[in-house]
Amino acid sequence: MALLSRLSARLQNHPKRIVYPDGEDVRILQAARQFATRKLGVPILIGDRQKIEKNALDNDVRMDGIKVIEPLKSDDFPELLKILRSLPRFKSFEDFEIREMAATPSYFATLMLMTGRADAMLSGATVASSSSLRQIFQLVPLQKNFKTASSIMVVSTGNEDLGINGDLFLADCGVIPEPTEEQLAEIAVTTAMLVRHLTARTPRVAMLAYTTKAPTAKVQSIMKMKAATALAHQRAQAENLDMEIDGELQADTAVSPVVAELKGIKSSVAGKAGVLIFPDLNSGNIASKLLQVMSPSSCYGQILTGLTKPVAEISRGACVEDIFGTSVIVSAQAVDRKYMSLDEA
Repeated sequence: MALLSRLSARLQNHPKRIVYPDGEDVRILQAARQFATRKLGVPILIGDRQKIEKNALDNDVRMDGIKVIEPLKSDDFPELLKILRSLPRFKSFEDFEIREMAATPSYFATLMLMTGRADAMLSGATVASSSSLRQIFQLVPLQKNFKTASSIMVVSTGNEDLGINGDLFLADCGVIPEPTEEQLAEIAVTTAMLVRHLTARTPRVAMLAYTTKAPTAKVQSIMKMKAATALAHQRAQAENLDMEIDGELQADTAVSPVVAELKGIKSSVAGKAGVLIFPDLNSGNIASKLLQVMSPSSCYGQILTGLTKPVAEISRGACVEDIFGTSVIVSAQAVDRKYMSLDEA
């Protein structure tokens, strides 16, 4: 069963509320309709009610099962404004500035997520990633014992011989331009933790580079991936995490058992990797964009990792199916882990 089908079944058993700060966008509206129709939970659209309802009418989208909220008209606005005003990082702001922030869909939606009024959030449909990420990193804390937030692009290839039943998880493709060794190790671990939660399978993590196990390589980028691999091993072992990690590996060696065998690389990861960790944002973002445009694979994300709440930040170029699929993945992240084994049985 494909990843989205499995996660949709999980959500039908445990529906979630997902909030969309870009609620006036037609693609968001259409994806929300799919989410509600399939009984995966309640989509919450933030924006001008008249604009949203007009878009729904113009595009023949039913609104039953979809909730619309205008921040300034919401009964929750005074309380969310008070919470925003109380946060230390905003102490120097004037009252009118705080009010303006709380009234914006992006801050209002994030505050809803942080206060349990929504279970997951998907943003980025109408703004640059730097803008949509700002309020997320300002308001959503990092997971305990972690210092790094990053992102995953989920690639459903349809080829069950690749990755985890045909699904590959690429990181980091959207957040950290030049990650350090320590950050790469945390990206590997937090990505694997989320993949384990979503798939109920042991993640096999490949730390990617342009060489494979080059013992004499002195290039800084290669040395960084070697060091990051060792740190990721230490972190996973120290916290008794269920994951396999290997590096440095070339991409073909990581995912193709034939190539891994030809190169004489034998490990629990080589040729069987489902999680691919890129050395920097250039390589990760370029690879993910090429897959989105040139590959027949379906691509979903970015799913943010390392945070205490489920958040996705999509590209402005995302289509309705991309948005729906990403909505399913980020909402399923909010399902309690204790239900996972029961649902997968």
